[in-house]
Amino acid sequence: MARIYKGGCLCGDVRFEAAGPPLRPHACSCTMCQRHSGALTLHWVEFPADKVTWTGRGGKPSLWRSSGQSSRSFCKRCGSTLGAIDDKPVVALLLGSFDSRNRRELAPLSHAFAGRQPQWMRG
Repeated sequence: MARIYKGGCLCGDVRFEAAGPPLRPHACSCTMCQRHSGALTLHWVEFPADKVTWTGRGGKPSLWRSSGQSSRSFCKRCGSTLGAIDDKPVVALLLGSFDSRNRRELAPLSHAFAGRQPQWMRG
């Protein structure tokens, strides 16, 4: 039986359950991720779209089309960013929105655009 990962937004209106195993956990420091979140680095965990269920009273998150292949997702009530829903059948969730963030299998395996972090973060 697949492990279930739960999480949601700050106000709890948008909740999710994602059935594992997680795909491609990674960090990203690209400009789009920075602007999307206000954070210098995001930690992403991807799941096949058919393995993610939106369970909160708010239903699915609101979307903003951010590129030719993806939309950023957020709670329409509190504004919390939840991740990205790609055109290919992948939902990328932000690790900070998970209820249990300490699971070893969620740890990033790579870091995209690490050079875009401010110099003071790199050493």
